[in-house]
Amino acid sequence: MAEVPPLPWITVAPTAPYFLTACGQPWTPIGQNDAITWPDLASLFQRRDLVAVEGHLAWLAAHGVTCLRLMLEYCQTNHRYLERPVGRFQPNMVRLWDDLFTLCAKYELRVLLTPFDTYWMGRRWRYHPYHQTQGGPGTTRAQWLRCPQMRAAIKNRLSFATERWGGSGVLFAWDLWNELPPAKAGRHAAGLADFIHDVSQHLRTVEMRCFGRTHLQTVSVFGPNLRAHPGLGDLVFCHPDLDFATAHFYDATTISRPQNALDPALHTAELVRQGLEQVPANRPFFDSEHGPLDTFKSGRQLPEAFDDEYFRCMQWAHLAAGGAGGGFRWPYRYPHVLTPSMRAAQRSLAGFVELVNWAQFQRRNLTAQVHLSTTAVQCVACGDAYQAVVWLVRPEALTTRAGRYRPLAALAMHLLLPGLRPGTYHVYIWDTAAGRICDQLLMQANDYQLVIPIRGLEVDLAIAIVAAF
Repeated sequence: MAEVPPLPWITVAPTAPYFLTACGQPWTPIGQNDAITWPDLASLFQRRDLVAVEGHLAWLAAHGVTCLRLMLEYCQTNHRYLERPVGRFQPNMVRLWDDLFTLCAKYELRVLLTPFDTYWMGRRWRYHPYHQTQGGPGTTRAQWLRCPQMRAAIKNRLSFATERWGGSGVLFAWDLWNELPPAKAGRHAAGLADFIHDVSQHLRTVEMRCFGRTHLQTVSVFGPNLRAHPGLGDLVFCHPDLDFATAHFYDATTISRPQNALDPALHTAELVRQGLEQVPANRPFFDSEHGPLDTFKSGRQLPEAFDDEYFRCMQWAHLAAGGAGGGFRWPYRYPHVLTPSMRAAQRSLAGFVELVNWAQFQRRNLTAQVHLSTTAVQCVACGDAYQAVVWLVRPEALTTRAGRYRPLAALAMHLLLPGLRPGTYHVYIWDTAAGRICDQLLMQANDYQLVIPIRGLEVDLAIAIVAAF
């Protein structure tokens, strides 16, 4: 493959809870979860069809995708283990990742990388090379993060991976553990603090030795576990060794088993709001996995038109509530890929984020403070003294689970946005379906509030408000 210019590494903005490249350009994580065994990337194995994979990655980049969340192995079967036996890295898998990093660099795609597929690793634990019956150090799943020999194997895997691929800006960040669970540390959340510190510092030591700098780090968590184990939130949101916070947004009554497109979006906005209350002021936060989990586990998938609407609404609610980007969907579809309409929604989001100065955006959730002139519209919003992001949606106009869509006459309304310093503001009204500005206003904020007229709301709109002074 031809040489391509190196990608700049990703950093956290010095004075805002969003991301920048090392060159100082804003960077927004827009993407989804993928896997090396799923249809779009499966042909990487044994280089069965690199041309097809490259075409797919080029298509993603053209649709505004900037990042994929991936696991170094996806062990639903016995044929994609990175190590076998423990400590022996398989040449076919190493070459697969070599090729993927090279192709991602070509199309300026980055990877949020986690070392293990902990779901299938747990389901098929006795077959995993880390299990003692396969010659590995592990005994029970509950000892994964506590057993010294398991800890050594985990650190060895991370060392190998960062020494081989960590010099590339394709690596956005490390997700040190997928869905950090209390059960894997004797059922005590506090026992995980040592794991995070030990593995984080080990990885940073290796990267400093190899590259003189370190990639960003996070750990992910299964959202419902935060309610059952309150101490877990302090670790994943506030641990001093981590650079940004991620959670997996699942809820049995809305996100995991959606009955309409709006409730999951509003619940997403609420989960973002709760997350922002816990993270340190300048720490980015986003949902790194969500989707209709329970529906899919029951053997069904959402009707495509409804799923497209569900995806789009969750994406905009996530961004407007104060999350970095639109969140990362787990496909939960047959086949296991996102639909073309979902990709179009990502392309629209990618266009919108160009309107906001993220490097200076000290967002706080404003959803409860925004006043609307009508009860027929729902709103999600975040902002600071100089900028704001708002998403407006008409519930009655959304596609239903049965696929029904009822066009409504355009609605004129206005909204009152609090908290802006007096001065002149650019107001960009964004057509989320078309992916373009549909109206642009130059307005004056007085008495720390701005009244914005909306001339025609059909289904939903996004609004970026940026100081002109």
